[in-house]
Amino acid sequence: MDKKYEPLFEPFTIGKVQIKNKFFMAPMGTLSEVDENGAYTNRSIQYHVERAKGGVGLIITGAHFVENDVEQHTGVLFPCPTKSPEFYEKRARELTDRVHTYDTKIFMQITAGLGRSALPTAVHGGFVAPSPTTNRWIPNAECREITTEEVEHIIQKMIESAVIAKNSGFDGVEVHAVHEGYLLDCFTMALFNQRTDKYGGNLEGRLRFATEIVKGIKAACGEDFPVVLRFSIKSYIKELRQGGLPGEDFKELGRDIDEALEAAKILQEAGYDAFDADAGSYDSWYWAHPPMYFEKGVYLHLSEKLKEVANIPVMVAGRMDDPDMAVEALNSGKIDAVGLGRPLLADPAYVNKVKSGELHDIRPCLGCHDGCFGRLLEGGIGSCAVNPECGREIFTGIEPAKEQKNVVVVGGGPAGMEAARVSAIRGHQVSLFEAKDRLGGELVPGGMPDFKKDDRELIKWYEYELKKLGVDVHLNTKAGKAIIEVLQPDYLFLAEGSQPIKLNLPGIESNYVYYAQDVLLDPNKVDETCVVVGGGLVGCELALDLAQKGKKVTIVEAMNDILTSGIPLPPMNDFMLRDLLAFNNVEIVTNAKLAEVTAAGAKVVVDGEEKELAADQVIISVGYKSTSPLYDELKNEYTNVYRLGDSKKVRNIRAAIWEAYEVARSV
Repeated sequence: MDKKYEPLFEPFTIGKVQIKNKFFMAPMGTLSEVDENGAYTNRSIQYHVERAKGGVGLIITGAHFVENDVEQHTGVLFPCPTKSPEFYEKRARELTDRVHTYDTKIFMQITAGLGRSALPTAVHGGFVAPSPTTNRWIPNAECREITTEEVEHIIQKMIESAVIAKNSGFDGVEVHAVHEGYLLDCFTMALFNQRTDKYGGNLEGRLRFATEIVKGIKAACGEDFPVVLRFSIKSYIKELRQGGLPGEDFKELGRDIDEALEAAKILQEAGYDAFDADAGSYDSWYWAHPPMYFEKGVYLHLSEKLKEVANIPVMVAGRMDDPDMAVEALNSGKIDAVGLGRPLLADPAYVNKVKSGELHDIRPCLGCHDGCFGRLLEGGIGSCAVNPECGREIFTGIEPAKEQKNVVVVGGGPAGMEAARVSAIRGHQVSLFEAKDRLGGELVPGGMPDFKKDDRELIKWYEYELKKLGVDVHLNTKAGKAIIEVLQPDYLFLAEGSQPIKLNLPGIESNYVYYAQDVLLDPNKVDETCVVVGGGLVGCELALDLAQKGKKVTIVEAMNDILTSGIPLPPMNDFMLRDLLAFNNVEIVTNAKLAEVTAAGAKVVVDGEEKELAADQVIISVGYKSTSPLYDELKNEYTNVYRLGDSKKVRNIRAAIWEAYEVARSV
């Protein structure tokens, strides 16, 4: 181990429970498969076990519902230990016993309820809140005020669930949550709590729900049974359903830092053993689920303030997947433990790889939310865009091939690199051909903005893996029929990619017209003012990058809104990108089509009327189209020939990697 990382591997304690290192797996509720009894399935158990095997000191599970009477939940979104306690304990024992095998501790997260933050698909029978208000997602959907007796009922169910957790072998519980605008969080904020009973009024009254929970759990489970609190240090609510950006000057409507520090004193006095700290609420969703547009260590400036008043451990996740930054935060006293959420989805062995000095072998999280959350919104179970095995360990995996075969891969984008990687792991002889001078495909231009560093890291990871696995990589080599005939592959994977859609309009061939990928690779092509034609993800991220570099940018979009074409962005990424465009003064013109490019800029037709937009350069970003000429030429000449990635259908990184993984591991 590199000596500078040794502090990350010193133990720490929560109450009287010792954790073997400073790493904990942050709670994530999107990867919990639950059966009809409200218990974890074998699939969910194996998902947790893989992270324990990877070296993390503590696992905090995703949320568990504790009741279904006050807030009635649909389906099996989260486990529920009180639904069938005996059955839950039997299944949970399988989980805790196996996790403990790796000297990893595991805490159950229990939730008092979703409250006004509940997605409409998560509850039936109406939404609830501390005081009458409206649902976060449906502005005209009323939330009824729960009664004093209902609050007391939830507290008892939280206590009952903690007892079940202890009986099931969990080492502690985390109370969910004084964060994200869930039910318990809304009780703490004057914005949402206008109650006149004992659970309202001043700060102490608004915190009574949370303090009675911890006191009740300690009385039932013993003082030595740890109780952690998920705690948001600042809400970042600028308006209802509108967050405030980093660096933005706005009036905080939710919990601000000063009040959070006062609350922390009350909460730790009540008996909480640690703070699992972050920021944000569902009104400022991107703070609670930070996309790649945030800097690494997004909460450290806040946790440093919390540490000034906390006499219990402060645990922090939130883009903490930089070991140098993490150890500096520990050494400088900003945190007591390093949380990893999505990075452990991308690479469950992250901790062991840091310990062994294999940093180049860590598969990076992209901050895209596409696998962990986007897939959930599609009706699937959460996973990871860059790791198809995440949450699917029980029925995926790469097995050695019975017989070594000759595999040829054409195309060095995500699909081609993944097909080569998986084939090499299986023991095949693999040759990869890439026409350009480096691997990465569209990841190369797409990863050029400063906020897309992790895309660049993914390319580096693939380069490292392919070299380690002995893949014969040929750059600057356009593989054609002749080359492939010489190699006589047993399996031929063709990942030829896509090309930008070209426009045929007056002035389009002028020397002040560029395509998005050209400007991404060289932003200096743009002078002071530009028009980006196309408001999809590529066009919007390019516009943001240019605006952050000081350019004056206008987006022209043919549809009635930006970010509506292609695969939908997960909401937190969508919301933040839109807010950043506005914050950086990017002008957006919708229902507009480019008609002509002139020396003065772009002529566009907006709602039937022609308008001229002044610009030094016009940048075309209207999408991509598949290209597969080699596949069309060879598809009937080889038995085992497969078209992968964008050359099959233009989608996104997850689709390319998952498709290549599945085909290469199976054939």
